[in-house]
Amino acid sequence: MLYIVDTANIEKIKHCIEFYPVAGVTTNPTIISREHSDFKGIITEIKNIIGPDRMFHIQLTGDTCDEMAKEAHALRDLIGENLYVKIPISPEGLKATMRLHKEGFHITETAIFTQQQALVAAKAGADFVAPYVNRLDNIISDGVNVVHEIVELFKLYDLSSKVLAASFKTAEQVHKISLVGCHAATVNPDILDTLIYHPLTMYAIDDFKADWKNVYGEKKIIDMI
Repeated sequence: MLYIVDTANIEKIKHCIEFYPVAGVTTNPTIISREHSDFKGIITEIKNIIGPDRMFHIQLTGDTCDEMAKEAHALRDLIGENLYVKIPISPEGLKATMRLHKEGFHITETAIFTQQQALVAAKAGADFVAPYVNRLDNIISDGVNVVHEIVELFKLYDLSSKVLAASFKTAEQVHKISLVGCHAATVNPDILDTLIYHPLTMYAIDDFKADWKNVYGEKKIIDMI
């Protein structure tokens, strides 16, 4: 499963890139607006940080197919390789998805809440579909099960589209979608930190340090070889 960091905060992206095996960055208009900064400057800096080999998912803001297409081309001219344009599912969004797919764009269909939305988006040419796990849980719709059924639909119909699960509040939700074969998860930096935290791990590390210090003091391996 791919881990993708869900933020536009420059310092947090730098931290995640340095310490975690992240496959890219996702943003949306809400995430971008939280930074209260120049849009072009933010996405250019993010691209410089993540480099050419990681995915960069950027959501379009146009309301019509033509508006979305213009934005997609402008972003590709600015960002270059590994751009995934995020398109909220709607009639105009699907029209744009089919058009941009034919023009060679990578597409992430977002704001997915049902299995059929995901299937239609995949048939339209979306590379990824992004179901909102926690928001589904909040309306008693079992986000993990929706992810599972989308994964199974893609297998059943031999579709190349992948599931990029989004909207998480807990590490447990991320764990559960990994168990049902989800292809990717986009998580905020705090959730990413939580995925590897366990108090017993910290206790074990402290024990290692204490036992070593009792015999070798402050010396490290490099000091003795």
